[in-house]
Amino acid sequence: MTPQGWEEIRAEVLRRIHARDWAPGALIPTEETLAQEFGCARATVNRALRELADTGVLERRRKAGTRVALSPPRRATLDIPVTRLEVEGRGQAYGFHLLEQRQREAPVPVTSRLGLAPGLALLQLKTLHLADGRPFLLEDRWLNLAVLPDPAPDFAAISANEWLVGHVPYTTGDIAFSAASASANEAEVLGLAEGAALFIVERSTWERDLPVTTVRLAYAPGYRLRTVV
Repeated sequence: MTPQGWEEIRAEVLRRIHARDWAPGALIPTEETLAQEFGCARATVNRALRELADTGVLERRRKAGTRVALSPPRRATLDIPVTRLEVEGRGQAYGFHLLEQRQREAPVPVTSRLGLAPGLALLQLKTLHLADGRPFLLEDRWLNLAVLPDPAPDFAAISANEWLVGHVPYTTGDIAFSAASASANEAEVLGLAEGAALFIVERSTWERDLPVTTVRLAYAPGYRLRTVV
């Protein structure tokens, strides 16, 4: 087989599992064997299998090999929404304000999350999204300058969220949900009392091995997330 990236190897492993070439509970070939078959480095195979193990499709145990999980979990489908369409879909008028845009050295937690070198300069964008003129969502985004064209988009005219969804594909990502108390700044921007409960979404995306963006979304009270399984 010709050399492949880890995403293609992951897709091929999934295909074999779904086709029952490797049945639930079956021991799959070793990383060395798969690396020889796919014509790639063992580390590439390791990345693909690790991703599948993290989602529960495979079970990996030291000295016991890797097996197909007996009951692979069903996964929820979570697309990255365009906030404008999300607001308009609720029957409300959409608007946004670009509160801050600056290129600066990203803090270590941000570069670490994206797998970038410490001290790298990224573009930070803070955007307030509105629904019927009222605060709907506060977006704090860090954007890899390597994904921007020259000249860069006017993020005061089109939100970074909408531009990215329309112009920069992503192949992988991670997402976390939590509740948090509004900080003094968040409370002021969202028009809330400090300490009010917020629904938080933190999301990072990559285009193959290229980090694209990481973002923290703080939704005003009353927001409901809907998905399918």
